Amino acid sequence: MKKIASFQVDHTKFGVGMYISRIDGDIVTYDVRMVKPNGGVYISNPSLHTIEHLFATYARNSEYSESVIYVGPMGCRTGFYLLTRSLPHEDAIKLVKDAYSFIAAYNDVIPGYSAVECGNYLEHDLEAAKKDVLPLLEKLENYTVNMLDYSYHIK
Repeated sequence: MKKIASFQVDHTKFGVGMYISRIDGDIVTYDVRMVKPNGGVYISNPSLHTIEHLFATYARNSEYSESVIYVGPMGCRTGFYLLTRSLPHEDAIKLVKDAYSFIAAYNDVIPGYSAVECGNYLEHDLEAAKKDVLPLLEKLENYTVNMLDYSYHIK
């Protein structure tokens, strides 16, 4: 089998940031990396789960909702994939910054937090989620479209 695009990137050469993982026609897959791959620190499952609920809910209710295809966690627990359609890269960066700012300040009931709405509703950690979004939020402060390329960060 052919290696998928995300396995063809040297994960030892980049860290926290937002990257273009692949482009398929008008669909862009972004690698929203919250911790350094293989860095020894990973996002806990409860935090990852809470970020997923808040990130997906925010993105699908944002001004960019028509362009959001998917928001989901990486199995390695280092971040998220964001798939968009026909959304300019500048707007994708803004969407992630706005979503993570929303999460960092969130103090309400987690959307989808019930046995009826979620298959593992008891495994959440809002306080950890609020802390875990901060490194990426800081990194994205002055992010540009050029910085979405993995090679920009490899010195």
